Amino acid sequence: MTTASPPLLSRVASSVYWMSRYIERAENVARFVDVNLHLTLDMPSGAARQWQPLIDTSGDSADYAARYGAATQESVIEFLTFDEKNPNSIMSCVRAARENARTVRDTISSEMWEQANKLYLMMLNALAAERSDKPNELFKRFRMECHLFQGITDSTMSHNEAWNFIRAARKMERADKTTRILDVKYYMLLPSVRVVGTPIDDIHWAAVLKSVSGFEMYRKRFGRLSPPRIVEFLLLDPEFPRAVRYCLRLADESVRAVTGTPQGAYRNEAEQLLSQLRAEIDYSPVEQIMAGGLHEFVDTFQVKLNRIGAKIHETFFAIRPLEQQQQSAAGY
Repeated sequence: MTTASPPLLSRVASSVYWMSRYIERAENVARFVDVNLHLTLDMPSGAARQWQPLIDTSGDSADYAARYGAATQESVIEFLTFDEKNPNSIMSCVRAARENARTVRDTISSEMWEQANKLYLMMLNALAAERSDKPNELFKRFRMECHLFQGITDSTMSHNEAWNFIRAARKMERADKTTRILDVKYYMLLPSVRVVGTPIDDIHWAAVLKSVSGFEMYRKRFGRLSPPRIVEFLLLDPEFPRAVRYCLRLADESVRAVTGTPQGAYRNEAEQLLSQLRAEIDYSPVEQIMAGGLHEFVDTFQVKLNRIGAKIHETFFAIRPLEQQQQSAAGY
């Protein structure tokens, strides 16, 4: 006779959730900084203009401007990679992920802990070596180690409640970063509208796809680069693992696996809002999205995604008074 795993403590659920989000966030930062480094080689005349959008993508423009001023390659790489005052830098995210992993070592596998620790030590060594004269090699290696962490997680950990929190976190973070990258490209990356439809424009759109490791899969499906098709691929594709639609489906499945709620119903606001956002993505043709404005669509999407994240915290992680818990259990 098999027995189910005991219910997960809210503290443990929160720790595995944020461990996963921080590692996914760090990997995404390494990904688009690396792609931007290659982009500057293709467009040396516009290299200076290519770094501000990375700060805009991270949402830390005000903090960066106050401490660094103008966006240069060296300062942006420092801010996004090693700056421990920046909570979204690779270094800060890896440190936070490791700390969360340390507190739940009895829940995750030993291989997961070793890999999280390895990521942290890798960044410490890069910092001690006074940064890297070959940043592309550092970013590529870091991305591969993050992929290894994900593979270790899926192959060494029981796919139980804790694993579902890990997967939901990964997919929520991934959906957010995909929309941010799209938004930056559409409104901030181009130096002039005159380059729209030119080879320079193609280089930028190819960089967007490479930022999410989607260039090859896009070409296999659509062939030539087309902005509407790229938007469709990154937002609405049901099979590409970094497409928003795919990420929302898996996040929704994981949240429902935790609560046992079937499709077509909901037991808390997190499930309700996530289902609503899934339906919106499922039934929004790309032509409608483009006609209404990609920036407006993405901006609204991110607000809704942030609200879902807040409701996940409120529903599963926030510590409530015992009386309130008992009332909730009684169905009040």
